[in-house]
This record gives sequence, structure tokens and C-alpha cells, in this order.
Amino acid sequence: MNRLTNKNAVITGGNSGIGLATAKEFIAEGASVIITGRNKEALDKSVQELGKNAHAVIADSADLTSIYTLKRKVSEIFPSIDILFVNAGISRFFPIEEVTEEVFDEVFNTNFKGAYFTIQQLLPLFKNGSSIILNASLNAHIGRPTASLYAATKGAVLTLAKNLSAELMPRKIRVNAISPGPIDTPLHTKKGSTTEEDIANRNKTKSMIPIGRFGSPEEIAKLVTFFASDEAPFVLGADIIVDGGMSL
Repeated sequence: MNRLTNKNAVITGGNSGIGLATAKEFIAEGASVIITGRNKEALDKSVQELGKNAHAVIADSADLTSIYTLKRKVSEIFPSIDILFVNAGISRFFPIEEVTEEVFDEVFNTNFKGAYFTIQQLLPLFKNGSSIILNASLNAHIGRPTASLYAATKGAVLTLAKNLSAELMPRKIRVNAISPGPIDTPLHTKKGSTTEEDIANRNKTKSMIPIGRFGSPEEIAKLVTFFASDEAPFVLGADIIVDGGMSL
């Protein structure tokens, strides 16, 4: 299929996990893609893996100065944008008593402030009828010990998706969100770790998933591609939970 033929896409945090899997899916569907990230070596490696329709821009979603230069860097590669997948994020889980202002600012600056201003800065490049997809989290929908800070940032992301959907409707720019549960990515699961604590935590999480396994980045990528494509013209302000039944 070529659902994204001749479309230009930007994926923040695109050099690993869900971001990289989505870049692969977008390119397979005909798109040209810019991935962003903080690590030049990781970006270069990912672009080499993705092939000739992939480009990289060094950008830190927690740094407003970096975000303010993102529009110029993107416009030097693409004259316009059809798709933005706001995927960059970090997870920090602490009891509320242990959350410092430094940690609070780090998580909010990356997960919400970065998302907000990335959209703001790139918006002039968007074609009318484009698509923005925000990566939220199952944690915004359920209660979980030590997740209050992380969940709050993702709850803000969901609210942003709904309100921007209304605001950008005159330009027919659709804004939607996905809320993944446990996915096999470095961000959440430390896949392959052999420490007893990490293995125990992984097994505990797995036992909470009714389907009996973690999700794959590729499964999330397919859903993001649907939101990005012309197959979803009537879908806006939506959020889909993808968690193997964990929220049932």
C-alpha cells in the first residue's frame, strides 16, 4: 500500500522505539520523513537504516532554543509538512514525596512544553488538511502508584489534542492521540536487561496485561499511520488506548 505517497512527515524522538518503527512504516507507505533527536550518532545510524527517504535533524524537545530553530532546519529539507508525530518523551516514576522541582521541570518540559512549542513552531509549515498525532500514555487513563508526574504530562497531552482539534479545524488539520500501554521500547521496559530487579518488574507488568505480552513498536506505528493517512478524514480529537486490554 502507498497511503502516504508524496507526503512529508516529521517524527520527534524518531531514532528508536515507537518513533523509529513509525518512520519505517511511513516510508514503506510512500512518505519522506525527518526524524529528530538529541544524539547525532543515533540519528545518523537510524537514517542509514531507513534509507534515502529519511533525514535527520538534531533537536532537544526539552530545550526551547532548540525548538525555536527546528522550523528553519525542517524548512531547509521540506518546503511543507503533511504529518507531525509528536513522539519525544521521557518517563520518570517517583512517589510524590520524592519528586523535586528539577525532576518536575524535566518531565514537563520534555513531555508537554516541548510538544506544545514544537507544534507551535512547525504550524506555519503545515498544509491545510494535514495530520498531527500526539503520543500520550495509558497512564493518563488509569491510577498507578509513582506515576502521578508522568501521568499528568500525558493527561495534558490528551487535553492539547482535543483543544487543538477545535482550534485548527478551519485549516482541516486533524489532531489525534494514541495512549500506548506497555510497549517493548527502551523508554518503558529495559528490554533485554538481565538485572534481577528489571526482570522482576518486567514480569510483574506482563502479568497485568490480559493479552499476555507487551505490545510492539510496530503495532503502534500502524495505528499512527492510520491517523496520518487520508483513511481517517472524519477522525479528529480522538484518543485510542492500545494496551492489550490492561485498562479493562
